[in-house]
Amino acid sequence: MLKLAIVFFVISLIAGFFGFSGVSAATAGIAKIFFYIAIVIFIVFVVLAVMAGGAIL
Repeated sequence: MLKLAIVFFVISLIAGFFGFSGVSAATAGIAKIFFYIAIVIFIVFVVLAVMAGGAIL
């Protein structure tokens, strides 16, 4: 998920450099959404790992 966010961010930078502001804004929005989803998934996995570690002890 984070890889997709980086890809869309790079596309946004390239589109902005060439003057395609609409494409740049759209891909930046998509990259932001993918980044937030990746952060949420990371937090869920950390919480699950802590809970599983506590169950083993």
